[in-house]
Amino acid sequence: MSARPLLEAVGLAQRYVLPRRLFAPEAVVHAVAEASFTLEPGRTLAVVGESGCGKSTLARMVTMIEPPSGGRLLIDGADVAGADAATLKRLRGEVQIVFQDPYGSLNPRQTIGDALAEPLAINRPQTSRAERREAAAEMMRRVGLRPEYADRYPHMFSGGQRQRIAIARALMLRPRILVLDEPVSALDLSVRAQVLNLLIALQEEFGLAYLFISHDLSVVRHMADAVMVMYLGRVVEQAPREKLFAAPLHPYTRALLSATPVADPERPRARARLKGELPSPLAPPPGCAFNPRCPLAIAKCRVDRPALEWRGETRVACWVA
Repeated sequence: MSARPLLEAVGLAQRYVLPRRLFAPEAVVHAVAEASFTLEPGRTLAVVGESGCGKSTLARMVTMIEPPSGGRLLIDGADVAGADAATLKRLRGEVQIVFQDPYGSLNPRQTIGDALAEPLAINRPQTSRAERREAAAEMMRRVGLRPEYADRYPHMFSGGQRQRIAIARALMLRPRILVLDEPVSALDLSVRAQVLNLLIALQEEFGLAYLFISHDLSVVRHMADAVMVMYLGRVVEQAPREKLFAAPLHPYTRALLSATPVADPERPRARARLKGELPSPLAPPPGCAFNPRCPLAIAKCRVDRPALEWRGETRVACWVA
């Protein structure tokens, strides 16, 4: 019997209306459209796709930084859209985010100890300063940092250490869902494995659910239990990790996988090269948005948008998959 989802998104959508020029028609960007997925305790859902596909917009909706313009977002069974202020405050403590740039996400004028204690000072003001400092020191130990560094400033740490600090800060409220927005892309290759292994250990220790956003499919293969592929704001394929890497169905997924470097010079490679650029989100093509670049496109692809349908264990939106 599967665990109850901590988070459930049903037809989640985000649209932005851009300022228009005089006499120009209204410009609307559908950054995310009809995204549906679940997150269970101790599981990782990876979201992949090119820049501009809607990954970070999805992260902002899940973390309640932005309210969705459509669909439903349920956290621990509570609908975010209909929640009162007290419920929203509680739910925001359940979902935290780790950003891509660890230095940019930390206040350069704030010591690490104060940065880690701040979430408790804001959300749990009944705790004493000594209790907050002790909690910060304990979290530093858990992420592999020495507590005596608490009085240092962000510029005094390496990139990998700063990302450990960002992870520690996200865990201070003991959330159950962590959104990881490209958490290792700004780190040196030698440090990435250390941070990824730390995330795996923390997930096992706290039973965390991860929404892992990345463009690096080798990292996704190491971290994810399931993978959701997005293109121009829409989910085009969703499957268990091993199923997706072994037998991708959507032509866009195949192209992404074929572009992933493989550390085996003798392994045969069949590179699927895409022609053209990502279409403008202000004027997406009719039918399947991928059809101008798809080598398998048929006439129907240029007229009708395919629905996301089950094909075995995989959900795919493609007429020729």
